[in-house]
Amino acid sequence: MILVTGGTGLVGSHLLFQLLKSNEPIRAIYRSKKTLARVKHVFSYFSDDADTLFNSIEWVEADLNNIPQLQHAFKGITHVYHCAAMVSFEPDKFRLIRKINIKGTANIVNLSISHQVKKLCYVSSISAIGHHIDPEKLIDERTEWNQEDDNSVYAITKFGAELEVWRGTQEGLDAVIVNPGVILGAGFWNGANSGSIFKRIYNGFPYYTKGATGYVDVWDVVSVMQQLMNSTIKNESYILVSENLNFKTFLTQTAEALHVKPPSKEAKPWLLAVFWRLDRLQNIFLRKRRRLSKQASKTAISVTKYDASKLKNTLNFKFKPIRKSINEVSQLFLNDL
Repeated sequence: MILVTGGTGLVGSHLLFQLLKSNEPIRAIYRSKKTLARVKHVFSYFSDDADTLFNSIEWVEADLNNIPQLQHAFKGITHVYHCAAMVSFEPDKFRLIRKINIKGTANIVNLSISHQVKKLCYVSSISAIGHHIDPEKLIDERTEWNQEDDNSVYAITKFGAELEVWRGTQEGLDAVIVNPGVILGAGFWNGANSGSIFKRIYNGFPYYTKGATGYVDVWDVVSVMQQLMNSTIKNESYILVSENLNFKTFLTQTAEALHVKPPSKEAKPWLLAVFWRLDRLQNIFLRKRRRLSKQASKTAISVTKYDASKLKNTLNFKFKPIRKSINEVSQLFLNDL
């Protein structure tokens, strides 16, 4: 039986839809019943029988740090897709993010070992990979993480979670790690998910920055995960990036697909510096949630380009063009309005 953690998230819900095609028994973890509706909604994009598909999954309520609940979820499991994580860049939430992303992953690794799971696939992030001083030099799996950098709390916890997976491989667990770029997929238009970008652009997003990063379609992510799990490959990590785009290009293409005005004002570094400081003051004195951290403002103006050659050569994989992904996700967003 296959276990999927984070089954109600962007990657998890699309992965479940993909896995159902294999006709293998699937168990998925959820934390709150109210999140289950999102999975049905994603299924409804691609099937007229979403309820039947949803009900063919064995759903188990469990918290990543509740060992008795996890023990129950792991009964009879042979393969684990660990997609669950807290996506947040709010520095004041570091302890919570660390508890979920690092300690939670440690629990999944430990239970995978004790239940003699055959293989684990962990969904990490490109944020857990190091950067080069030269922005034009491509980042690959060999680029070393620098703990002295001013890394975001999310990046720190994803890197820490990877260390837990690698520790598991030293204790006999077969595992693979995927490091996706910004994942483009439908159904999650709020919160810290990448889908919220589409909503913000549709509602009017006048600013752009001169930064750049890597993007990938959610279907490419889940397809690679399944292929790696069904292969003899073990104890390897792979960057999943279709294209490196500057933020202005991505925002413009998305605005065009949504039939709204593209951004036309550059947010200069000095302006971002003012914004994140004001945001911090509002957090301290007014108890408002952080919307822009120092690290996020730095990312917005940083150029980071990624090389996915290792994955392409290993699986002979061809990524979906990002413009096509933007168009598909934008159409589903418009359909949801």
